Amino acid sequence: MGATIRDVARLAGVSRGTVSRVLNDQPRVDPQTRVRVLQAIADLDFSPSMLARGLSIGRTHSVGVVVPFITRPSIVERLRGIEGALSTTPYDLIVFNVETRQRRDNVLRDLTRGERVDGIILVGLSPDDAMAASADRPGLPTVLIDSHHPRFSRVITNDVEGGRQAARHLVELGHRRIAFLGDTPPMAFTYPASRLRYRGVRMALRSAGLDLPDRYTIMRDPGRTRARELTRELLVGPMPPTAIICASDLQAIGAREAARDLGIAVPEQLSIIGYDDLDIAGYLGLTTIRQPLFESGVSGARLLLGQLSTGNRQPVREVLGIELIARSTTGPPPA
Repeated sequence: MGATIRDVARLAGVSRGTVSRVLNDQPRVDPQTRVRVLQAIADLDFSPSMLARGLSIGRTHSVGVVVPFITRPSIVERLRGIEGALSTTPYDLIVFNVETRQRRDNVLRDLTRGERVDGIILVGLSPDDAMAASADRPGLPTVLIDSHHPRFSRVITNDVEGGRQAARHLVELGHRRIAFLGDTPPMAFTYPASRLRYRGVRMALRSAGLDLPDRYTIMRDPGRTRARELTRELLVGPMPPTAIICASDLQAIGAREAARDLGIAVPEQLSIIGYDDLDIAGYLGLTTIRQPLFESGVSGARLLLGQLSTGNRQPVREVLGIELIARSTTGPPPA
């Protein structure tokens, strides 16, 4: 068993509090006493616990990240960015997965009332005023990624503009029958990115003198399998669309599989656009709207680290750019 802070104190002939002050480089220690303590640490090969040191100065050196549906690829990419930014700091990452409103509220209540973390990052969660008030307790910095609230610093992308870019691309190719495949946030506790992208699509189509009929608008489950089923139903109906805009790359992959099932050639007979630009999108040649998922995680972590180091919690709003990546799943409509 390794040496403890008690062993160091006994060998140096000082109290444990004095050892703690030396470990945390506090000034209220006599120089000769400091030398004795440091010598005792060296003699005992003592390695102080980061947790113990943190607790002695009111820090846990942990960051709590609360995410909805942790297995979604976009969430995983953002977590990779957060972890990458924290990897060179003393802070550990603790992830809390929430899939219901009650679970979200319970996690936030526990984090804000206890001393488990030094700061919180909320990813893809839509905070109402009550939730914001709970998370905004004094001394607990909080940053949002892919969600909005004026009380907090946040890192976002322009989802409305993303929808506009996707629709404009198809209109410029000559498409007039354009469908939208999105998702509905479960119990309205996650951030409604899909709805914002849909709004952008409608705005672009309206500007081009086009409509988006209800039969071309599908808001259901976000998964690939369900997207495949819904797209099949859409394509076998009367006057099927010549293009589909999907709110995620996974849905776009499902839509492409549905076209393959029905013998519909992509993009000769049907164009498909995704959203996110996951690694698999490039492999499949999927046209998509690229949003900087990894970079948003890095930016959110850096905002939180800045608050932790300076104590300045004045909210800032950081908007990251998006980009249409045209690949092989979009082309002119069939003659």
